[in-house]
Amino acid sequence: MGTMNPAPRSIVADVEAQRLLPPESPLPMAPGDLGSSRVLDRVPAPVATTMALRRGLIFLSTAALTGAGGYEMYRVLEVGGVTVLEAMVLALFLVLLAWVAFSFASAVAGFFVLLAHHPEGEDLAPGAELPAIASRTAMLLPTYNEDPHRLTARLRAIIESLETTSQGELFDWYVLSDSTDPDIWVAEEKALLALRQALGLPRLYYRHRADNTARKAGNISEWITRFGAVYDFMIVLDADSLMSGQTIVRLVHAIETNPTAGLVQTLPMIVNARSLFSRVQQFAGRLYGPLIAAGVAWWHGSEGNYWGHNAIIRVRAFAEAAALPHLRGRKPFGGHILSHDFVEAALMRRAGWGIYMLPRLGGSYEEVPPSLLDFAARDRRWCQGNLQHLAVVPARGLHWVSRLHFMVGIGAYLTAPLWLLFLLLGMLISLQARFVRPEYFPKGFSLFPTWPAQDSVLAVWVFVATMGLLLLPKLLSLVLVWTRRSVSRQFGGAFRVLAGVFAEIVVSALQAPVMMIFQSIAVIEILAGRDAGWQTQRRDDGTVERRELYRKYGVPTLCGVVMAASAYAVSLPLLLWMSPVIIGLLFAVPIGALTARPGSENLFATPEDREPPPVLRRANELSALADAGIRPAVVELREDAALLAFHFAQLPPPRTVGPDTIDANLAVGRAKVDVSDSLEQAAAHLSPREIFSILNDGPALLTVLQKR
Repeated sequence: MGTMNPAPRSIVADVEAQRLLPPESPLPMAPGDLGSSRVLDRVPAPVATTMALRRGLIFLSTAALTGAGGYEMYRVLEVGGVTVLEAMVLALFLVLLAWVAFSFASAVAGFFVLLAHHPEGEDLAPGAELPAIASRTAMLLPTYNEDPHRLTARLRAIIESLETTSQGELFDWYVLSDSTDPDIWVAEEKALLALRQALGLPRLYYRHRADNTARKAGNISEWITRFGAVYDFMIVLDADSLMSGQTIVRLVHAIETNPTAGLVQTLPMIVNARSLFSRVQQFAGRLYGPLIAAGVAWWHGSEGNYWGHNAIIRVRAFAEAAALPHLRGRKPFGGHILSHDFVEAALMRRAGWGIYMLPRLGGSYEEVPPSLLDFAARDRRWCQGNLQHLAVVPARGLHWVSRLHFMVGIGAYLTAPLWLLFLLLGMLISLQARFVRPEYFPKGFSLFPTWPAQDSVLAVWVFVATMGLLLLPKLLSLVLVWTRRSVSRQFGGAFRVLAGVFAEIVVSALQAPVMMIFQSIAVIEILAGRDAGWQTQRRDDGTVERRELYRKYGVPTLCGVVMAASAYAVSLPLLLWMSPVIIGLLFAVPIGALTARPGSENLFATPEDREPPPVLRRANELSALADAGIRPAVVELREDAALLAFHFAQLPPPRTVGPDTIDANLAVGRAKVDVSDSLEQAAAHLSPREIFSILNDGPALLTVLQKR
């Protein structure tokens, strides 16, 4: 049954004996304002004097490729005169080709940047001497219902890596919990107490919010307004983040030496992939990511974007400029901004702070969802967040490149329904030609008939050229690896990386039509007013139950059946022409099941798989040793007096009770406790929300724990 817990006075004494949080040092945050018209004389330091030329090359290349492709597509359609449907197809093709050409031009720029780059002798090389730093930095780890054991394993690996640099005393560590699951909340507290004891690190702090207003962005803002004034910089991590100590020190040095920098980041690499889906994502990110990052850094300059984590931020700049506005209207477009990182970067740049990227720094890692369904669930939330940016694009004073970032983010999701519409219109034209009697002689006088025809040979060449724009950046990445023998060996050799590229292209091509359907549905749902909410992300097991496979992949499969039947009704050649899309949709269920299973460790191996960096190896060792069990919160608190004292230290001061402050879950929970004969009986009848409310109320919690 357990013993009685310490009296409240004893608990308070235990709490005061520990330094659980540092003294508060509030830093006010300016209210979020999209209509600001302030003109500042602060100008970020330019990356290069040729930035206008670089950007001009990107946009001229995009325009040239789009114009050339659009002209050839017009020649395909104009053979028998352009109909209304064909004009719509041509317009969609121009929009979609411009999107592909823009990405292609940036990737080609990245190829030449990396081709001219010589790693040896570089200051950012792993073996180079670390610079000295002097600023005080806060390491922030926001968490929401994550596995606390794996969370603290990764955190410990980062702390240990930083301590080896002999500059660890300049960093304070904060775990900022927004967890709403009561068992996970208490497990976080227990794990943090154990980590503090293991490391002997008094600068490791924990704070839990009872009300997770504005989600992650609100979590960071709340920390700034309580503790931010004494810190120069902050590095914001994600629950799956890993960073080496050397990388952290170099990021601090980079922002220290550039007083106009508001944010500096590098390219996070995906690690710890296990399923076929995640291994393909990891391989693609490791192989193609450096080229893409080098390209965007080359022409973004000081007007970069923010990817939400593993970046160092000037605290004063963030507090001054990056408070998020509350969007007008109802969800999903109104309310708190879900994709906060883009907006924060744009607002800091508007205030004259530079947003920079160091794409070759390395030492920054993250994980990826284990299955296509998990990826699509996260992507649905990102879709809503990016579409919310439609209200941010017209904001006054934004740099034009910041507006472009918003449009690119929005376009990343709108292109999915546009691709679907493009395919459907193409099939509709074919069906019309097959089943609708053509009008060879239009209204009015004409000596010659109008033959409904298209140039099929030229159409093939247009298709080949378009696919070339999509695939050539991948091949350029392959060339870069081949030109560096040491990197090629890390991937397993030239032949193996070549096989991996072709396998990745096949798997991605099969999954692309399914993601097109998922993203199209997401856009339609959001436009119809459906809110995505905020769910905890799975990070390990990608296994999907058969019932869920059929339910989630049912719509893509049905779309594949309709497309296949329509194409076959026209002709067998059209069915073969459409087969790359149709196969992925028809076999969505088996593809989804197969890619959620463990993937090949050899075919899609990355350098981090073959030679894990020390921080990754240490994090995985600690994760393997960690106790994965999570016990009921009230049981943990009853059996551990130190944990109970730690928990009481996190509780906010009692609120004044009034009509507007009554917590229904607390009231119902206390009533259930009063009629229960034992702690076990009370816990069995309490809902998670009721337990959560009781855990936030000291007197109520003591009443529960004093049950036998």
